[in-house]
Amino acid sequence: MNICVFLSAADLDERYTRPAREFAELLGKGGHTLVWGGSDVGLMKVVADGVQEAGGRLLGVSVEFLAAKAREGADEMIVARDLAERKRLLLEKADAVVIMVGGTGTLDEATEILELKKHGHTDKPVVLLNSAGFYDGLKTQFRRMEDEGFLPRALTDLVFFAEEPVGALAYLEESQGI
Repeated sequence: MNICVFLSAADLDERYTRPAREFAELLGKGGHTLVWGGSDVGLMKVVADGVQEAGGRLLGVSVEFLAAKAREGADEMIVARDLAERKRLLLEKADAVVIMVGGTGTLDEATEILELKKHGHTDKPVVLLNSAGFYDGLKTQFRRMEDEGFLPRALTDLVFFAEEPVGALAYLEESQGI
């Protein structure tokens, strides 16, 4: 399976690097391909290292203004013109999506896939990996959106919330019949 991971390129502490590394190792050992932003810094590097060390493939989609930070030695690296093309290519290449901790860029990517899914433009499984409770507030906000009628589909149809990496990958594999 090609699993797109949206996440930060920042250097983060163990609360976030441990689950990212664990998910990456599970992904690699499962024979899956990581589809990610292509960066070789911060949490993106942690995940790419873990997947590659565990025998998985790396398919990166960088963007022109970040190409200098692109990972050398990825199995495949695409350089997009801009962020909009990058998001389109990431989603196009993926069979499933995992949203890990991140900032505004990660939130932008997450809401785009959920909006596409809400409108029936994709049926790819989406997991939000809530490491160290990072997305507790967002989870509450999504539930409020659902409760108050802002979502035309059930929240459970749009996203699966996982507290641990093993649950995230198990959900994806089960949804794809693996």
